Parts: sequence; C-alpha cells; structure tokens
Amino acid sequence: MKAILFCGGEGTRLSPLTSQIPKPMIPLQGKTVIEHLFDLFKKYGIKDIILTTCYLKEKFKEYFGNGKKFGVNILYIEEETLLGTANHIALAKQHLNETFLVSNGDELKEIDLEDMIRQHKETKAIATLAIREVLDPSKYGAVRLRGNQILEFVEKPQLEEAPPHFINAGLYIMEPEILKHIPENYTMLETGVFPKLAKEGRLYGYKFKGQWFDTGTFERYEEAKQKWKGLK
Repeated sequence: MKAILFCGGEGTRLSPLTSQIPKPMIPLQGKTVIEHLFDLFKKYGIKDIILTTCYLKEKFKEYFGNGKKFGVNILYIEEETLLGTANHIALAKQHLNETFLVSNGDELKEIDLEDMIRQHKETKAIATLAIREVLDPSKYGAVRLRGNQILEFVEKPQLEEAPPHFINAGLYIMEPEILKHIPENYTMLETGVFPKLAKEGRLYGYKFKGQWFDTGTFERYEEAKQKWKGLK
C-alpha cells in the first residue's frame, strides 16, 4: 500500500517559524512532524510514500532524499502553485492502482491502520475517513453519522448545534475509483468530493480514540510538543 502526504501548504499561521521550514518539517520531540507519520506508516508495513510539495519544496529533498535513511521510499510530486487537496491525488494517479492511504502532513496521529483498512474493505467504501471525538468541534467541522456511514458535513458548527462531536482527523483510506470523482479544476476533497460520496452512500468514518494533534497554530503546536506520547 502507498501513502500520500500533503506537504505543500505555507503554514502562514506558524510564521515566522515557517519562513524557512515547511510546516510538516517543524521540529517536535527530536524529529520532524512528518517523521512521526513515517513511524505510524512503517508500524503497519507501509513504506512507499508520495510527498506532494509546493512551498519550500527543495527542503524536503535536501532533508529526506529518497527516504532510505528513514526506512521509507519517497516519491516527490512537486507543484508550482498550490492545488486543491483532491488535485494532489489526481497528480499521483499513475501510481495509484490499488487501495491507498492519504494524510495531511502536519498532524500527529495514533491510529490502528490495520483495523481501519479492515473496516474500509468490509463496507466497500470509496473512501474511509479517520474521525475522532472532540469536546468542541466548532474549531474544525463535524460529521453527521448513521452508524459508521457519513451522511453529511457540518462546517464549524456552533457547539450547541453540533451533531455528535466527531471531526475529520485528516487521514483517509481510498480506492482508485475516487479519481473518477475529481475534476480537473481546483478541488478540495473536503468540499468538492467527500459531500458527493456521502450522498452516494460510499463514504464512511473510522472512529478512533488514539492521540491526535493538529500543529497548524502556535497554540496547537505547543500542545502537541507537550502532550504527544509517541506510538505504542
């Protein structure tokens, strides 16, 4: 199985830290954030990694090279201007001929990928999203569920109006069939692809209780640095 990591964003909310360092390469407990994701993937035998890069893209090649020093095999897909998250996947289509994994490159996650893949196969989903319960989904956006099937998304709801507090945790298991649902123009998975799959009944959520940290703001980054316990 291959994994795609989205690594192209500028990380403006972490400026000036990200003026010289891409967001997925910010340091956290002795290694870059993205290396923690490598550790998760390797734990489940996933070593073929595709990095989609744009901002400071040369930094990734300089640091990671072909990935061998880190126990993975890295393929780079470089964008001149940052595209939508769905377009990142479309650019990698020639490498996606079987079930694959996708993740944001700036988050820390502790997920049982073996169990997530099992559920994905059983439901015959086109895409399965890792979802996690949080106290306040208003900072993110919640998913409305029937069992494990995702019915719709509620973007940054008021706390009192939110459905059960499960949010999209930025890691997905997908089938190559999803490429048929990605148009050529700028498209985000979250707004242009997932809602359509939900209407078709082909989108599911995998509930997990492991650690999850978003490092996109200084407040969340500091929390991750203090609370991340590594993988078990």
